[in-house]
Amino acid sequence: MRHRKGGRKFGRNTKQRKALLRSLATSFLESERLETTVAKAKALRPVAEKLITLGKRGDLAARRLAARYVLTPKAVKRLFDDLGPRVKTRPGGYTRILRTGTRYGDAAPMAVIEMVDKPEAKAEGESAGKSEKARGKKTAPVQAAKTPRKKKAEPAA
Repeated sequence: MRHRKGGRKFGRNTKQRKALLRSLATSFLESERLETTVAKAKALRPVAEKLITLGKRGDLAARRLAARYVLTPKAVKRLFDDLGPRVKTRPGGYTRILRTGTRYGDAAPMAVIEMVDKPEAKAEGESAGKSEKARGKKTAPVQAAKTPRKKKAEPAA
């Protein structure tokens, strides 16, 4: 009997399974949205939640713990500089899993795992190097020039 045996095996040995979850977690932290199978998304969720909680702590020890698990320094930096402060007031439940249907090749159930709090979208035209227009300098409104319309040709009688 398989009672009280938690976790998913994914048909892999322990090292391969840990490498898979580390890779998924790194990709998720870098992009905040990841499309994968439902089973992998459900296995990734507790890992991602714990890493984001480390990002909320923000101290050096938490950064070192996260760096041990996450594969790239870019993902660690994003976790502590962007994601952690953004969810500071949320007590948990940072991610959601949305089912998206089945995969074409093998009909595996697919899902998207994403952050619940989306980043604030920048308004159109805002960037690091703002132009004069984006800063608020008003320009004269442009009026379209009228062009004469062509008259329909009358049918020959």
